[in-house]
Amino acid sequence: MTVDPDDVSSNPSSNATFGEVVQARMSRRSAIRGGTLLAAAGFLGAGAGTGPAEAAVSAATATRGRGKRGLLGFKAVPTGTADKVVVPEGYTADVLIPWGTPLHSRGPRWKKDASNTAAEQAQQIGMNHDGMQFFPLRGGHEGLLVLNHEYVDQALLFPDGDDVMTKEKVDKALAAHGVSIVKISWVKGRWQKADSRYDRRITGATPVTFSGPVHAAHPALRAKNRPMGTLNNCSSGATPWGTYLACEENWNKYFGTTDTSWKPSPELARYGVSAEGGDYKWHTADPRFDVAVNPNETNRFGWVVEIDPFNPRSTPVKRTALGRIKHESATVTESHGRVVVYTGDDQDGEYVYKFVGSAPWRLLRALGRSPLDHGTLYVAKFNDDGSGTWLPLKHGTGPLTKANGWKDQADVLLRTRQAADAVGATKLDRPEWVAVHPGTKDVYLTLTNGSGWDDKANPRKPNPYGHIIRWRERGGDNTATSFRWDIFLLAGDPAYDSKTTLAPEDVFGSPDGLGFDPDGRLWIQTDVSNSSLNLASKGYDRIGNNQMLAADPRTGEVRRFLVGPRGCEITGFAMTPDGRTLFANVQHPGEATTAWGVPTPDDPRAVSNWPDFDPEGRPRSATLVIRKKDGGVIGA
Repeated sequence: MTVDPDDVSSNPSSNATFGEVVQARMSRRSAIRGGTLLAAAGFLGAGAGTGPAEAAVSAATATRGRGKRGLLGFKAVPTGTADKVVVPEGYTADVLIPWGTPLHSRGPRWKKDASNTAAEQAQQIGMNHDGMQFFPLRGGHEGLLVLNHEYVDQALLFPDGDDVMTKEKVDKALAAHGVSIVKISWVKGRWQKADSRYDRRITGATPVTFSGPVHAAHPALRAKNRPMGTLNNCSSGATPWGTYLACEENWNKYFGTTDTSWKPSPELARYGVSAEGGDYKWHTADPRFDVAVNPNETNRFGWVVEIDPFNPRSTPVKRTALGRIKHESATVTESHGRVVVYTGDDQDGEYVYKFVGSAPWRLLRALGRSPLDHGTLYVAKFNDDGSGTWLPLKHGTGPLTKANGWKDQADVLLRTRQAADAVGATKLDRPEWVAVHPGTKDVYLTLTNGSGWDDKANPRKPNPYGHIIRWRERGGDNTATSFRWDIFLLAGDPAYDSKTTLAPEDVFGSPDGLGFDPDGRLWIQTDVSNSSLNLASKGYDRIGNNQMLAADPRTGEVRRFLVGPRGCEITGFAMTPDGRTLFANVQHPGEATTAWGVPTPDDPRAVSNWPDFDPEGRPRSATLVIRKKDGGVIGA
């Protein structure tokens, strides 16, 4: 479908793809010069409420700056394909809490043949570490590290693989999902795990509750089992009042059925729920995940989950006012005392959202109300003139009326994707992590990659490398309902794609994780699919293993800071308040790759054996603790 550029910004129900918007935007600005998209060099310096600088700026200044006054003070590391972690000269990277680490020192030991039981796994660190936050204690010399365990690789989780699924295997997989809360302390020059009363696991079987418009007693949440568990937690967030937000992402793939008469409703189909399900096959051994037997269980997933890490007896709460999607992030900031939460919906052609509290969060908490239950959820529309609008997903507003089949606000939130369709939001190429600049409050969003939705792809067809966009809310107020936007960078390899804004030495693709440090460095983590890693046929042979980079938003300079082991994704970003320790996660090392092979029960080390390198072991996700040898600020 071809869309008239003028219609992209004027038709509120056009649901234009971001590619169409970008093409029209670039056509207006003549932004492509010499094959390089100009970054908006004046964007961060522009006055509040103004748009990106329109003056032509040299590509070297805009996106390849190497100025001595930049924020990046380390020597970049090269791309690599080795089965190891590489960091810059003068830095160290230690391994902390790999999968299977006992939650308490007297807990069950991890067995390298994967023979731990479900009950034992529930007392150990989960699998596939992802988003995390550090909550400091005692002046920052101690703290709680809270991290997600996104999913499990069942080929590595079970000694005999997953060809035959059993209830015990389902229980172990559930125990390896969820969230870990561990106390760590700075002891004798290093961070170490320490037993504490705060340590606990929240798994796929932990009791949970619901709050907001889709409350715990809502008919859509009634199922054959009590509400329990959180699954597929990807990115995360932290609130100003000290709680942790876990984001349920690809929850649909856990459900299925062998009932040949069952067909998905339009609502379930919109979220990707099918009879076949994903590759877990849990529904064959546990009726909880059989959509024909227990249909409402699906409604209990796709939410942002609030967890109090300082209260081990607290019950996780799914905050339904933030919508039901495949949440990739829950990045929290505040304006005028009101909380603002940004979240991406990680699927090709989906949207980016923000929730704005209805009143100052301190007032709401003083009244005994959650700031995450009271407010408005918006979805973004990007226009080709560099403007944007936040469209409210509020029952009775626009098309979201009873006359159009929307029962109430709970219905809008249960069908968030369809509500966003209805109001005319802009489709994006896998919107993932969101980061808010600590000084300017500008907002950055990773668009990991996309297939392209028509002849005007985003802004290339296909878009295998992804990009990062940024916007400034009107007046610098993150609660505003309009903004100005532009592209920060286009990822990719210049050898294959002349449109990338990266220099040859800075190549990377599929940006995913994103976070700012206190000094304003933007940290970028990549998630190149294992079907593309290191393959020339996919244009990724010069990019190497997944990596983490740092960017200076003022100059556009990008430098590679870390390269991970084979088969892994680099994800999870947290720092200590002093900026002298950076935590990052190595997720799914050794997972099946087209380039290197497939792990099997007979050879679980076919791709990687990181971090233990035990000839009888298997690869394990883990947290990296990155420090400067001189104790200085990371990245400086």
